[in-house]
Amino acid sequence: MRILIIHTAFIGDIVLSTPLIRALKDKYSDCEITYVTTPAGASILRNNPNISEIIEYDKRGIHKGLKGIYELGKRLRYKNFNMVITPHRYLRSSFLSWLTRAPIRKGYNIATGSFFFTDKIPYINGEHEVLKLLRFVDEKVEKRYEIELYPDKENIKKIQNLLGNIENKKIILIAPGSKWFTKKWPLEYFNEVIKSLELREDIVQVIVGGQDELSLNIYKGKNVIDLRGKTSLLDMAQLAKLSTIILTNDSSPIHIGSAWKKPHIIAIFGPTVKKFGFFPWSTNSEVIEENNLECRPCSIHGGSKCPKGHFKCMMDIKPEKILEKIEATLKKEE
Repeated sequence: MRILIIHTAFIGDIVLSTPLIRALKDKYSDCEITYVTTPAGASILRNNPNISEIIEYDKRGIHKGLKGIYELGKRLRYKNFNMVITPHRYLRSSFLSWLTRAPIRKGYNIATGSFFFTDKIPYINGEHEVLKLLRFVDEKVEKRYEIELYPDKENIKKIQNLLGNIENKKIILIAPGSKWFTKKWPLEYFNEVIKSLELREDIVQVIVGGQDELSLNIYKGKNVIDLRGKTSLLDMAQLAKLSTIILTNDSSPIHIGSAWKKPHIIAIFGPTVKKFGFFPWSTNSEVIEENNLECRPCSIHGGSKCPKGHFKCMMDIKPEKILEKIEATLKKEE
């Protein structure tokens, strides 16, 4: 059984597909799974023992335009897949599925280009993304499947070197970034939390983010380690594994952190809501949101500015509330 998964969405979406990979292996024990994804998606899936091959789909490079996607489709066709699963709901991915000429091509019924699929899977609004994805295996999967990420020895060694001797202190991982402005809890609020925790001797605060977050004017106190721009995605997965608390916006660290039981995830939701299905899969988590605003949700992805101009969905979540949650979690760990 040769199975292809086509998923070229955001990092969080790729992370959330790892339970699907495990469920496919459980159902088809001798199957070989190939995964087509973005270069970033490939980096977070690396070392997964249930994937036989990862193929990078570089839609801005060698696979750009109709010619690029056709060439990739031709390459995939030679592999003679028995089944293609396409969770990505955009035309390019649907068309690529058809180019494989696989006899079974599964995709969501609401996907653009769903006519390219032989089997249309219902997209259930309000259901967690992991449960949606498991519908590609069976209509109802009773077993709970976890998110699986696989940092290797190099990731472990690198994080040990970056953290240095922290004397068994508890790690609070802080991820202040997001691709979308309205998904970002105000930077001054993050800084207030960092300053308030600065004098605690039992913790170390670790700031993470990509190159885009380097421009953020984060407060750097005596117990703050700034690792922005210094970690790969699997490095960050290893950091999350070691953390006691993860404080993050509605962004990929929610899902990366959900791969581990230890960290308590505090996820701050502004323009988005849990009903979209992208809240933490971890049972050791909580979503902080302002529920008394009629304008929520305003967007599934967030935007470059608040449509109403007041940004209350984030501004009304005060640092004091987040500090209470952090202190309560640390007290449980004592």
